[in-house]
Order: sequence, then structure tokens, then C-alpha cells
Amino acid sequence: MELYIMIGVVALLIIYIFISYNSLVNLNNSVKEAFSTMDVYLKKRWDLIPNIVETVKGYAKHERETLESIVELRNGAYDKMSQDAKIAANDQITGALSKLMALSENYPDLKANQNFLDLSSQLTKIEEDIANARKYYNAVVKNMNNKVQMFPSNIISKIFGFQEVKMFEISEKEKENIKIEL
Repeated sequence: MELYIMIGVVALLIIYIFISYNSLVNLNNSVKEAFSTMDVYLKKRWDLIPNIVETVKGYAKHERETLESIVELRNGAYDKMSQDAKIAANDQITGALSKLMALSENYPDLKANQNFLDLSSQLTKIEEDIANARKYYNAVVKNMNNKVQMFPSNIISKIFGFQEVKMFEISEKEKENIKIEL
């Protein structure tokens, strides 16, 4: 009788390990899928930046420092960046783009330029898509991190090497209000 109880306990333990492992694999794949979705929007924004900068250059020649900082941020090879590098670059670019869009407030001719209006409209749409993708990514990351941290699945995650994933958080610069001085 005790042998059957021991076999039953071992069988339940093995079943739990399989279920936990498969759950961790599923969550890990969901995190990758969520980042890939967001990555598409980040890349679209990355590719849109040179067009915006070139349009603004014609109107805001003496705002060279702001434009150069955006170009410098954009010059990295996006496809070769790691996931963490993409997140860090996104934080810096978001701040620089905020300055650029605020800068456009000082130039009525620029604000009336159809090319600039089209580009800023595209940028606004991409920013909305990034925000939605960020929400989804962070929700999936939260589920993954909960599974990795909570007992007893944390034991299984340590055994098989699953780790916490970094949330896509807003930077301190993004939290600040943009000051527009006329």
C-alpha cells in the first residue's frame, strides 16, 4: 500500500514538473512574441526619423544641436541591437523626438508644411501602436515573472534556467513635461 502511495506521489510530482515546465516555455514564447510585435513598431519609428529630421532641417537650421542628437541616436544598426539595447535606444529616442516635436511649435511654416504634417501624423500613429504593444508586452512579462518568482514554480524555473524578464518601462525623461518656449 505504501508503495502505491509513493508511486502516486512521484507520478504527481513528475506531472507537476511537466506542467510547470510547459507553462514556463509557453510564457517565454509569449514574451518573445510580444516583444517581436512591439519591435515592428519601434523599427517603423526608427525608419521614419530621418524623414522627419530632414523636413525639420530646412526650417530650423539654427536648431542644429537637437537635430544632430536625434541623428546620432538613430545611427546605430537597429537590427543588430539586443532586446535591452533596443529598449534603451527607444527611451533616448522618445526624449529626443519630444524635443523635436516641441521645437516645431516655434516654426509656423513648418507646422503648415504638408510633408511634416504627414510625417508627424505617421509618428503619432506609430507612437500609439508602440504604447499598445508596450502594454501587451508588460502584461505578458508580468505573467512570466510571476511564474518565475512564485513557489513552487520558481524551483522548476531555476532548474531549467528560466529567468525574470525586464519590463518595458517609461524613462524619467518621458515623465517630465515638455517646456515650449516661444
